[in-house]
Amino acid sequence: MQICCLIIAPAFFSAAVYLTLKHLVLTLGSQYSRLPARWYTWIFIGCDLLSLVLQGAGGGTAASASSQSTQDIGSNLMITGIVWQVFTLLVFAALAADFFFRAYRDGSNQTALAMEIRRSSKFMLFLAALVIAYVGIAIRCIYRIAELAGGWGNEIMQNEAEFIVLEGVMIVIGVITLTACHPGYFFPQMSPNKQVAPNGILGEKDLSEGGSSTPDRV
Repeated sequence: MQICCLIIAPAFFSAAVYLTLKHLVLTLGSQYSRLPARWYTWIFIGCDLLSLVLQGAGGGTAASASSQSTQDIGSNLMITGIVWQVFTLLVFAALAADFFFRAYRDGSNQTALAMEIRRSSKFMLFLAALVIAYVGIAIRCIYRIAELAGGWGNEIMQNEAEFIVLEGVMIVIGVITLTACHPGYFFPQMSPNKQVAPNGILGEKDLSEGGSSTPDRV
């Protein structure tokens, strides 16, 4: 149970980061993204689910193993799942970096709302929190590869200080930053009461009119 909980928990935080990029693309300009905004959620959360299945199956196999060979199979499955998770994080980082580079390089062609959001100190703080959470999750996942690569009971796995810092503290940092810089306040464009008009301008949903929207022009 301990192994499975350690494996599953961080995936929800990485999913939150993946979901956020979709709304950043919708807000700042989908023309700067290599992928349609909705694909980020489906592709990267889907990859995370695959990683969870591999790690969960490996953890369950290793925990219930009655022989060394079975335990090794479980360990290899877990390592495969974590390596896949790290690969997914790296691909996501590359696409996110490319999007922001293109968006900020061509800022003069963005909507007035996008320009206003870019100048917001709250938005910049929100982006910084996302980066910090992402780095914490990535460090934790890379540590898990090194921890499991040497087999059960290896020196890295038995080092409690390293485990606390590189596993626990990294996730705590991610939790604190994502909670303290909650998008409800720092990036309200993620609110379900907001939607993007065909011209790329974000507007409020008019709930009294059954979900129609009136774009807010700046």
